[in-house]
Amino acid sequence: MTLKTAFSTLSCPDWSFASIVEQGVRCGFDGVELRLLERQTDLLSHPQLQRTQLSDRRRELADAGFRICGLSSSVALHQEDPAEWSRQLETGRRYLDLAAELGAGWIRVFGDVLQPIAGGGSVPIRDVSAARRETTVRRVAERLQILSENAEPLSLRVLIETHGDFSDSTIMRAVMEQVRSPAAGVLWDTHHPWRFQGERLSETFARLRPWIRHSHWKDSVTSRLPQPAEASSGTRVDEESHVAAVQAHALMSGHQPADYVLFGTGEFPVAECLRLLRQSGYEDWYCLEWEKMWHPELEPPEVALPQFVPVLHQFLEEARRS
Repeated sequence: MTLKTAFSTLSCPDWSFASIVEQGVRCGFDGVELRLLERQTDLLSHPQLQRTQLSDRRRELADAGFRICGLSSSVALHQEDPAEWSRQLETGRRYLDLAAELGAGWIRVFGDVLQPIAGGGSVPIRDVSAARRETTVRRVAERLQILSENAEPLSLRVLIETHGDFSDSTIMRAVMEQVRSPAAGVLWDTHHPWRFQGERLSETFARLRPWIRHSHWKDSVTSRLPQPAEASSGTRVDEESHVAAVQAHALMSGHQPADYVLFGTGEFPVAECLRLLRQSGYEDWYCLEWEKMWHPELEPPEVALPQFVPVLHQFLEEARRS
């Protein structure tokens, strides 16, 4: 089983495009998922990704034998306000155009939340009425269909992530069953349904298997002792983390924090997840999403990125033997 490995640029919020390519190759990755560039989450506005600069970016990628697997946007499909949805749709279309220019395979979007609340976050799923849930699921499905129809002529995909309320795989399945476009798919953040919804991996996979086209990988623990760097810097780390959390919630109402640890050192059942994908014939990307941008207390990319590929292969060997 060949693993196509990538990392999200959430891992390295301060790196330039050249550094992303250089360090990605050095760490043994095949490609990268662009979520942000030099802390700018709006890729459409970044100077290095303007139309006049794209030939240089393509040349850098080709020279390094490196790929952009996809572009992760902040486009959310749950919006009730028609004017806001029009803005989101236009952003999604522009992301599709940029993805085509960069040779990427897809753009990521969010279902986000069933019922947002003021100041970010959402009403707990259990407290959302059945009518509200059905209405939001239908709205998200209709909008995913629209964006996916825009992707079809470009031979691209639109992937909705198991994130926020849509990390509940019953909700995600209800969306996908209403979408007809072959360009629509699921980005399976393998961690989120397991950690935030308490789902077994086999349960999530059974529900979403027909649509999974990309995967995010991360690891966490249920509780974590303060690390030496945190203990020594104290208030500064807390302040940085608070600012990052506010920024994350401004972009994604459904963002949820976790006690993340280096991949393979926590509680996430990596070998089981690999076994499920391996047995299904999955041939898409395995992408490390080290959320350094949203969790500044985490280890730097120079620590987190080099260990992902070898650790993933170690778990693959374990999955093969079992």
